[in-house]
Amino acid sequence: MLSIGIDIGGTKIAGCLLGSDDQVIREERVASPAQDSDALLEAIVGMIQRLKGDETVDSIGVAAAGFIDAEGASVRYSPNLSWRNEPLKEKIEKLVSGTVFIENDANAAGWAEYRFGAGRGYKTMVMVTVGTGVGGAIVTNGNLLRGGFGIGAELGHMRFIPDGKACGCGQKGCLEQYGSGTALLNMAKELIASGKAEGSKLLSLAGSAEALTGAMVYQAILDGDAGALNLLNQLGENLGTAIASMVALIDPEIVVIGGGVSVLGEMLLSPIRQAYLEHLPARGFRPEIKLVTAELVNEAGAIGAADLARLGSQSR
Repeated sequence: MLSIGIDIGGTKIAGCLLGSDDQVIREERVASPAQDSDALLEAIVGMIQRLKGDETVDSIGVAAAGFIDAEGASVRYSPNLSWRNEPLKEKIEKLVSGTVFIENDANAAGWAEYRFGAGRGYKTMVMVTVGTGVGGAIVTNGNLLRGGFGIGAELGHMRFIPDGKACGCGQKGCLEQYGSGTALLNMAKELIASGKAEGSKLLSLAGSAEALTGAMVYQAILDGDAGALNLLNQLGENLGTAIASMVALIDPEIVVIGGGVSVLGEMLLSPIRQAYLEHLPARGFRPEIKLVTAELVNEAGAIGAADLARLGSQSR
């Protein structure tokens, strides 16, 4: 059985056609018109049609950043996209053939890692996706934890700093504002604006704080710039501190770090591990988890959405 998976984020849309042997037959990636609902729908439908081609596809999984209802039909709220109570399943099914299932993007990515990636062979896994925002997925004994209303495991919206930075969800101090790729970029811009010598490399790459991009910060990190590496360590410390609380609550065997920032590998994992151990409740009296980066990374959301679509109503 062939299935299509679409992963919609704040900056990109990724898609794949997944075969019955769990192999990706074809894939595609385009920029995301995140703040234009009509353009976003058009981009999704166009990608589905191109991935499908002349094949017969019965199921289509669409992973979106935001709160998905328990039926997998609507996007209740997306802090980084323009959707509010968006009947996305109905809209897509009017334009393409096949049954559509809507899933949270971090859930889809976590499911892919649990089934095919870093979480294979474990009973209980937590996935933390670090990209435009911070997402979460919890899988226990082959089941995604979606909660009573379908919107569980929103780990990025844990209160991290009381009365901290404003978040797109309407609250202040969420982990997303301190542990995401966007947070890293904002910290880098603040460093440049401060005029401190540690920001000189970043300033030379961008010319100004306003012109700085995530790719420039990434390059500075790879070049070993002390200022950029210090910011990455701060990001890792924030994530590790939060993960210690997640472990106390969920008791997973493994925590997988995914999303675009996870490509930094051990440079990100090292400060996460250190902060996790420093803040782990009752350290020494509980097993210490395995903490790794995702294996599928940018393909995880689309692959997970496609696989969950094949399971259909059985997965909800």
